[in-house]
Amino acid sequence: MKIKRALISVYDKTGIVPFAKALAGMGVEIISTGGTASLFRKEGIHVTEVSSVTKFPEMLSGRVKTLHPNLHAGLLALRDNQEHLATLAEHNIKPIDLLVVNLYPFWDAVKTKTLEHEIIEMIDIGGPAMLRSASKNFKSVAAISDPSDYNHVLSEIKATGFLKESTMKALAGKVFRLTSYYDGLIADYFETKKNGDGALPGKVDFSFEKKYDLRYGENPHQKGSLYQEKGKHAYGVVAAHQLHGKELSFNNILDLDLALEMVESFQEPACSIIKHVSPCGFAIAKDLSVAFKNAFACDPLSAFGSIIGFNQTVDVKTAKAILASGFVECIIAPAFDKGALELLKSKKNLRLLTTQIEHGHKELDFKKVKSGLLVQERDVLDATAADLKCVTKTAPKKSQIDDLLFAFKVCRYVKSNAIVIVKNGATLGLGMGQPSRVDSCLTAFRKAGKRAKGAVLASDGFFPKPDSITLAKKHGISAIIQPGGSIQDEEIIQASNKAKIAMVTSGIRHFKH
Repeated sequence: MKIKRALISVYDKTGIVPFAKALAGMGVEIISTGGTASLFRKEGIHVTEVSSVTKFPEMLSGRVKTLHPNLHAGLLALRDNQEHLATLAEHNIKPIDLLVVNLYPFWDAVKTKTLEHEIIEMIDIGGPAMLRSASKNFKSVAAISDPSDYNHVLSEIKATGFLKESTMKALAGKVFRLTSYYDGLIADYFETKKNGDGALPGKVDFSFEKKYDLRYGENPHQKGSLYQEKGKHAYGVVAAHQLHGKELSFNNILDLDLALEMVESFQEPACSIIKHVSPCGFAIAKDLSVAFKNAFACDPLSAFGSIIGFNQTVDVKTAKAILASGFVECIIAPAFDKGALELLKSKKNLRLLTTQIEHGHKELDFKKVKSGLLVQERDVLDATAADLKCVTKTAPKKSQIDDLLFAFKVCRYVKSNAIVIVKNGATLGLGMGQPSRVDSCLTAFRKAGKRAKGAVLASDGFFPKPDSITLAKKHGISAIIQPGGSIQDEEIIQASNKAKIAMVTSGIRHFKH
């Protein structure tokens, strides 16, 4: 398709001036609106005001300026339909071959504005209407909605004098993806206002842009890519900056996500060690290097080839401890000091990433199933000392309560059935993913070994039988935290009393599937 006439109306003016100058240099007539037209005149680009095409002024504070047959007929007329062409001639309407429009950033308005009328004014009406008209007629009209497409379009026109139909079809697909996403954002806003009571939305829409391709997915025979949600604040591993090491894998990203989520839950210096989307060590301490050493000591064997997360700047002392521990895949932290970075870069393939630590995210949690989607609130509920109910004759000491709450919080990130053994703010043994709770206990005690004596134990769900209590007594556990609520609670409490183990119930469950 040869481009003779272009309509340009953009909110985001990135790259638009050189693009318009190049079009004008090829003899393309340029029509434009308001601020875009003013910018073109300032830059010496000849432009026709849209009002001279519509024969109607912009009105209603700019709400109506491009909603006119002289524009939409010029976009929608089929060039191979003689009746359409005759209608254009009868009404003295010229075809438009290229439309360049990007939309009012409604996504920014929702984040930055508080007054509803200001947010509503950022709902673009004319832009989506024109983009849809042009894209419906993609065989005759090119519709550009993304500044990143300017250079490609110009290169193709300069090379051949035309735009290929395949290019115009691809641009149209991008437009409909954008308008679908845009309408979804607006619907989310209205539904959120309606569901002010915190109810889950009646409809969920997603739009993601590819950030980069991965070497492969979970396995070499699977393709994989990382996508970023459009219009939303990026944080976590999606927003991370890689400082060193080879490219990330699909599995690295999953592990990094969990590593960050765990450390972001704590204000104290914290270290998470993750393997196959499962924690194999976690600790908090006053010193970051101590937090790492304690987390690593939980399960050094599993920590080989792991991903490490920190919520504080990695210093030289911590870097030396990491290097002395053996092979590590990735480290993610808010920052690395200069000396630590130099030390860690000595490992050629060690991936080092920085990202902002953000506490308190409450976004929804999604899990894809065939032909459907499970949606739930994210589990961010913390048990406090006030929530705990002592159900045994022996009550836990203050130091034990601190460890019990810490262990129970860690349960939130351990796949159920989760058993977490803790002493002094560090995990000693983790049992997870077993169909029976007693099997998870066996795993956790095998990891903890003799260190379990005097430690505390947390369970993400209630105990269905006293067999786990029997194991706890055998290994010297001093206190247990669990949700409670089993029909066997009385038997469990009696077993704990017999074992002289303090037990508290939280009334909160932390299943993670």
